[in-house]
Amino acid sequence: MALSQSLQQKLLQKLSPQQIQLMKLLQVPTANLETRIKEELEENPALELDEEGHDENADDLKDEFSESSDEDYEERDGSEEDYNDIDVSDYVQDGDDEVGDYKLRDDNYPEEDEGRQLPYKTEASFYETLIDQLGLLHLEGKQQTIAEQIVGSIDEDGYLRRETSAIVDDLAFRQNVMATEEEVEAIIRRIQLFDPPGVGARDLRECLLIQLQRLKDEGKPVDLAIKAISRYFDEFTKKHYEKIQRGLNIDDEQLREVMQQIIRLSPKPGGNVGEINKAESYVVPDFFILNNAGKLELTLNSRNAPELRISEGYRDMLKDYERGSKKDKRQKEAVLFIKQKIDSAKWFIDAIKQRQHTLLSTMGAIMDHQYEFFLTGDETELRPMILKDIAEKTFLDISTVSRVANSKFVQTEFGTYRLKFFFSESLSTDSGEEVSTREVKKILSDFIEAEDKKHPLSDERLTELLQEKGYNIARRTVAKYREQLNIPVARLRKSL
Repeated sequence: MALSQSLQQKLLQKLSPQQIQLMKLLQVPTANLETRIKEELEENPALELDEEGHDENADDLKDEFSESSDEDYEERDGSEEDYNDIDVSDYVQDGDDEVGDYKLRDDNYPEEDEGRQLPYKTEASFYETLIDQLGLLHLEGKQQTIAEQIVGSIDEDGYLRRETSAIVDDLAFRQNVMATEEEVEAIIRRIQLFDPPGVGARDLRECLLIQLQRLKDEGKPVDLAIKAISRYFDEFTKKHYEKIQRGLNIDDEQLREVMQQIIRLSPKPGGNVGEINKAESYVVPDFFILNNAGKLELTLNSRNAPELRISEGYRDMLKDYERGSKKDKRQKEAVLFIKQKIDSAKWFIDAIKQRQHTLLSTMGAIMDHQYEFFLTGDETELRPMILKDIAEKTFLDISTVSRVANSKFVQTEFGTYRLKFFFSESLSTDSGEEVSTREVKKILSDFIEAEDKKHPLSDERLTELLQEKGYNIARRTVAKYREQLNIPVARLRKSL
């Protein structure tokens, strides 16, 4: 085999450990930053909180580092050359991070951290409430095993999603219990008597019928509602009220009463059991914007600006070594460890400061771009803005702006918003003016909110109304915006 030489040109982008650390810190929400700092303090004894304020000796320490000669050490560990071939995947992971690593999930409160930070009320889970009720049936042996298998197959919404035949197979292969479909169905019917009403249903139709039957057993006049769901469920879901009315031979008032009885039922009987009220969840804003007599003032949440410093004890140990004349191998290893810990602490302090600067720079640019909105709170004042606009103003990379926008919140006098709320594409008006698509969505939402629910506006009519206001928009675009706003089509918005 002949040997040959060739030239090859490659374009590589390598991230330093400091850049990787900053990337991760940018994604840590304010609510979890204290936990992240606490983890770093526990892992690195050279880092400590500065209770008194600014670390005046940090620059002196930096000078000592630069003056120290690496020639004093026979071994090098953690030197700059050792970082040349770092694999970013070792630092940025998509899965669960180890303790001490950064949490990169895009929600504000990862469950592990939240449990340590927020005082949640103690509450029985949905599954526990079902197991408690199961104990009241006083089942034994085979029936108890079947019942536990069924309860374990009920999802968090309260539905039994598995087919009866599949439950029979599960019992045979996993529990070594031979049961018939009739035996399983008999237990399912008993579990469907549990609270909350509707639990154990296989689909929405059965769920509603179980709840209506419970009301009937309590003496409520729901016979017509039961007939409506039993015979005309498809028409009900599509709001074809005329067909239901003709089929049941009832007048408008009776139809209205039937619909009121049905819409009071719960489509997800398990959804309100064992859940913490979402209103009790906490969003910790990263920024505050105050309107001071027409002038906006931006401040960073103080929890984003902890005072950290290099441990004085570690500084003294390094100085003592520099003053010493004898440097045996054990001392060299000790001072190498000290330098690594101090270096790591300096990196972390610098990353925290850079994080503060990046957050303020990004939010400041967003505030300037959307100044009128922050003054008035009127969504129609939002200007078109994309990540590139802010990246150009701050001289930051688009990916950095994206990390900040996706995971940070700002509190204003009009409410608390995620930063990505302020980003939107542009749309042209008849006059050639560029407006935010969010402005168009707000007007579209206002049209639908003000419509006559007995005769809701079609997408064609909504398009005409927007065009009359000067917005050049197609019907398919209106339909897209309506779907993004989670607003159903006109037929499904119709009421009696």
